[in-house]
Amino acid sequence: MSLLALSNITIRYGRLTAVRNVAFTLTEGEILFITGPNGAGKSSLLRAIAGVTPPAGGRIDFAGADITGRAPEDIARMGLSMVPEGRDVFGSLTIEENLLVGTGMHARERNWRSRAATELEAVYDTFPILKDRRHSQAGLLSGGQQQMLVIGRALMTNPRLIAIDEPSLGLAPNITDQVYERLIALRAHRALTLLIVEQSSTRAQLVGGRMILMRGGEVLLDGDARAMGQSEAMQAAYFGYGDH
Repeated sequence: MSLLALSNITIRYGRLTAVRNVAFTLTEGEILFITGPNGAGKSSLLRAIAGVTPPAGGRIDFAGADITGRAPEDIARMGLSMVPEGRDVFGSLTIEENLLVGTGMHARERNWRSRAATELEAVYDTFPILKDRRHSQAGLLSGGQQQMLVIGRALMTNPRLIAIDEPSLGLAPNITDQVYERLIALRAHRALTLLIVEQSSTRAQLVGGRMILMRGGEVLLDGDARAMGQSEAMQAAYFGYGDH
């Protein structure tokens, strides 16, 4: 049974159709990259999955439940967390305060303190630099550290699937390597499913797994990341020439 299933998803902004009839499934434990040029509809699709932008048509199922059009906080509680593009941290808050915001817990909930403490320690085990600087303002962190923070914040809900939009954006290659090393380790240690948007297919080829290529709001290719990255069909589809 698939963990995530999209059926004929269409997303519109006014008269503009950003995503058209996209369908795919994602099984538990899988890593799936969505790649393609600017304007392909990749980020719009991710926002629809996370409940930020309700689709104009189609259906999204997660863990056997229809989540189409549900509120982002409800979807997060079900085990699907999104890391948005741009490392959206609360700069004036401390690292630990940023992480606690990500729990989705409230003081009125039973055992919320112990649950939050457990999730905090798990995040700190994954990203020790965050523990070392937990009382520092998040706005003072480097770009790579902020990326670790927003991934850590997504982990605070103990998700089954994390959807990440452009995790390497603006980062030096060696920092990007570190971020991906942690993501792959998390996938193994916490049985996470990863859905990652990257404009370039290079990272998908390095990491492996499955890759979907989008262009013009549609899925053109879907297959093994390494095999696709070396194919002429991939180049033709990405740049929009020849037969797909």
